[in-house]
Amino acid sequence: MKKDIENRSDIELMVDAFYKKVLADKQLGFIFQDVAKVNWSTHIPLLYDFWENVILFTGSYEGNPVHLHKHLHAIEPLSKTHFDRWNKLFILTVDQLFEGSKAELAKERAISISGIIRDKVFEYQKTTKDIKTGVHGK
Repeated sequence: MKKDIENRSDIELMVDAFYKKVLADKQLGFIFQDVAKVNWSTHIPLLYDFWENVILFTGSYEGNPVHLHKHLHAIEPLSKTHFDRWNKLFILTVDQLFEGSKAELAKERAISISGIIRDKVFEYQKTTKDIKTGVHGK
């Protein structure tokens, strides 16, 4: 039986294992490495804080992931396929490492958060397109 997510060390293990998969992934890796050119030494601690807050309710994260993804989307359009692949890899990672109520919460929150980010990014894209083309309303 696997253990549940209990502390910061578990969060770090999960995040490290997940992003190892993401970087090796043909659909997602290039976004992080070539498009966003992520500085991992500064980004990984933020990801630890984010997921620690999401799963363990520590209040350790301050940031705006929606804003960051809108900016990224302006550089390289993100698709539903990208978000679906991210979810699949996240769930796979959690399932490989953990089981229990916090592991289930991590998966539920990941799907929920990625859905919110996806919807906000696509809404922003539509609004920006409408402004550029002069469409108002709906």
